[in-house]
Amino acid sequence: MSDSIVNSIVNKFLSRSEVGIKKYGTTLDRNDLSTIDWITHAQEELMDGILYLEKLKTLEQCKSLKDEKECHTNP
Repeated sequence: MSDSIVNSIVNKFLSRSEVGIKKYGTTLDRNDLSTIDWITHAQEELMDGILYLEKLKTLEQCKSLKDEKECHTNP
């Protein structure tokens, strides 16, 4: 049996890895970063994720408002 959702995520991971290798010229197998560096990178990525989620949440909440212009300036 195959799970299409899992397969989709695996393919996205592989694609993201290829982009990262092209962009940064290295993989996550690198050993030039300290544990603190790795933690900092993870924190920055998670903070970005929270921002994206907040944007999506705001957009969903705005759907119920009549004046979208007002919604985008005062979420």
